[in-house]
Amino acid sequence: MPLNPLTSASSILLGLALLAMAGCSDDGRPAMAPVEGVITLDGQPLEGATVVFQPPQGKSSHGQTDANGHYELIYLRDIRGALLGTHSVTITTATEMQPQERLPDCYHRRTELTAEVASGGGEFDFALHSSK
Repeated sequence: MPLNPLTSASSILLGLALLAMAGCSDDGRPAMAPVEGVITLDGQPLEGATVVFQPPQGKSSHGQTDANGHYELIYLRDIRGALLGTHSVTITTATEMQPQERLPDCYHRRTELTAEVASGGGEFDFALHSSK
């Protein structure tokens, strides 16, 4: 029985659309979850640190710690959270205005920090040490 070209094309387009939506939320965004936490340095809240969650593929999420060391990740402008999956985490205190880094390289340049973001999101606290 010969294939109907219109039916075959429709099936291919439907398959491609389903593949494109895999891993995406209902609004077309990638699957994400809210992420927040507290960062301390030698037992004290670390204020003004930049936190970045970088997945192996895709856009990173970032946040800034407040006076209590608390951060909340932002994916894009008003979209909060991070992509689902494993992330390499970097934490730095260096800025354009204050280029002197207060943290050891193992937290930013050669980070050893990771986080696994699951569908429910979560709280990821990091207790850093200046002597590491």
